[in-house]
Amino acid sequence: MHIGCPKEIKPQEFRVGITPNAAREAIAHGHSVTVETGAGVGAGFADQAYIDAGAAIVGTPAEVYGNAEMIVKVKEPLSPERKMLREGQLLFAYLHLAADLGQTDDLLDSGATCIAYETVTDDAGGLPLLAPMSEVAGRLAPQMGAWTLQKANGGRGVLMGGVPGVSPANVAVLGGGVVGTQAAKIAAGMGADVTVVDRSLTRLRYLDEMYGGRFKTNFASAGNVIDLAREADLIIGAVLIHGAAAPRLLSRAQLSELKPGAALVDVAIDQGGCFETSRVTTHENPIYSVDGIMHYCVANMPGAVARTSTIALGNATMPYMLALADKGWKQACKDDEHLLRGLNIHAGKVTYAAVGKALDLDVLPPILALKI
Repeated sequence: MHIGCPKEIKPQEFRVGITPNAAREAIAHGHSVTVETGAGVGAGFADQAYIDAGAAIVGTPAEVYGNAEMIVKVKEPLSPERKMLREGQLLFAYLHLAADLGQTDDLLDSGATCIAYETVTDDAGGLPLLAPMSEVAGRLAPQMGAWTLQKANGGRGVLMGGVPGVSPANVAVLGGGVVGTQAAKIAAGMGADVTVVDRSLTRLRYLDEMYGGRFKTNFASAGNVIDLAREADLIIGAVLIHGAAAPRLLSRAQLSELKPGAALVDVAIDQGGCFETSRVTTHENPIYSVDGIMHYCVANMPGAVARTSTIALGNATMPYMLALADKGWKQACKDDEHLLRGLNIHAGKVTYAAVGKALDLDVLPPILALKI
């Protein structure tokens, strides 16, 4: 199979979909790999590293999209990229379609087959291709929150760890999954007073057993969430529903109940955000104020640490990329029900139920898509 890797064009996105090591593995399996020039530079991979691995370097994205049977990316294709997709082509990337009707419509119109990293599952019920970036984003969230809290940035002017005689920052983490757990660990390591809320008592028991000495846990009822939010200097939104739009946990009206200059870091922004006042921002212009509450809503947070993120993502995606290339997407999905759950769009049809529900679109069951 001919595998193509274009340069990411999302603002301040420095990750790359295929590492030189992944290219070398694909070529060893008998496939060809084409990479757009400069695609890996932001993550520290020069064109020569791909050439040494046996890949071809081309000068334009059109050459990648025009020749490749499978496109491997990091972020969802933007409008100019979607216009280059074609019927029968395979797209393997993060898509987050439930919060993006425009992208969904374009992908449906393209006729391409689209497998989303974020809905591929594993035997433990986890999301193995989302987990590495969730770990990175979770560990970044307190760092970005601490920066947002600085007075020069509009925040309360509170130091995460405090100092002797001065209390540390109060941090509420909404969601106890991969993102929330990593965020809580780092925030607690910075010396903050941290509470994690979640609706799963099983998850709360696990967190309490593992980290009871480092941070607190609480049940995520509406009352508990607003009570914790009122006391918080920093609130980290870390809620995920597989493939679906994120639930809204704080309304605009409730912002008036928060401390002036409090910071909201919405890690769920890719899925629409878990605060009513969240809107997508970039690394170039990451924060904004609503009613005196600072919001950090960068949609590609792991892009800030592109080398770590690219290597972590490549480690996770490479086995699936090779399976798709070795067997073809239909056989690979027949052989692996977890990979089949990654199928979001095929032949002009939505094939992931949560996306169809969120966007009010008809859904073709993925098992039936294998017959088209």
